[in-house]
Amino acid sequence: MREPDRIVRMKTVLSRTGLSRSTIYRNIRKGTFPPQIKISTNGAGWRESDINRWVADPVGWRAANDNNELGGKAGKHGAG
Repeated sequence: MREPDRIVRMKTVLSRTGLSRSTIYRNIRKGTFPPQIKISTNGAGWRESDINRWVADPVGWRAANDNNELGGKAGKHGAG
């Protein structure tokens, strides 16, 4: 059985990717970085598996085409 995906916060994403906060948000808008998921009223984070996939192949990463996204908004690729 697959282990549940952990949620990582901005501080972890910054250290794992080496990107700045503004670059992360810009790349989310462009569809070249995993989108955040809302975890509370004022909190958001990323699926650790999404960050791991991005770190493994930052140039080739595109929003997942997986149908098992949990309410993800990855379908808005053309916006922007």
